[in-house]
Amino acid sequence: MKVSTWRLESGGLVYLGFALAFWICMSGAVRGESGDPAFSVLVFSKTAAYRHDSIPSGIAAIRALGEQNNFHVDASEDATVFNDGNLAQYHVVVFLSTTGDIFNPVEQAAFERFIRRGGGFVGIHSASDTEYDWPWYGGLVGAYFRRHPVIQPAILKVTDPSHLSTRHLPIEWKRTDEWYDFRDDLDPDISVLMRIDEKTYRGGRMGAVHPMAWYHAYDGGRAWYTAVGHTHESYSEPLVLEHLLGGIAWAAAK
Repeated sequence: MKVSTWRLESGGLVYLGFALAFWICMSGAVRGESGDPAFSVLVFSKTAAYRHDSIPSGIAAIRALGEQNNFHVDASEDATVFNDGNLAQYHVVVFLSTTGDIFNPVEQAAFERFIRRGGGFVGIHSASDTEYDWPWYGGLVGAYFRRHPVIQPAILKVTDPSHLSTRHLPIEWKRTDEWYDFRDDLDPDISVLMRIDEKTYRGGRMGAVHPMAWYHAYDGGRAWYTAVGHTHESYSEPLVLEHLLGGIAWAAAK
């Protein structure tokens, strides 16, 4: 097996070194000799409150990441796909800008079992603005959304440059997005990957400790979240795409 990693060049992902494929190999999720995908991902984007018009751009971007990096991607907004039989085919479920109360109790229970069997979760942007009355989900995503100011540029500061989803980023990353404040009851077990510098934009109300991306082990599974991704432009930014790819790959570990 060729051991390689990836970076973005001219807007596309290309292979250069050893990190991603080596990491997948070490985790057991490797390409079979038949050329089968290394793992499978379900992108779920159901909304019951605000709907981001960037969702189609996000789905297209994740599909492209899968095509370029040997993982299979399905997309759905049908909550009935959250049953034991269907979820068994996936390694990772991505909540792409979901909002509101999107599951009934049966579907919630199926997703809990998926995570407890070792499944991976990736939350993007308003995945934290979802299922406020389901405490288990709040623990999984790590924090609930509270508010945001207008879309504007700001500086993100990488606090863990060794993680697969941040190792490619500049230590200070200036970009434009919709910057979330979260409720004060952040999960104490999350490992923060990036914080936002509130001095570099208007309207942040969390102070010096203001996380924007994190990961943690949770109830038998793996959970990774990033608050970036409100705008269409996010899903054509090379650094954002690598950030998402690293989070998906990390969550897919077996």
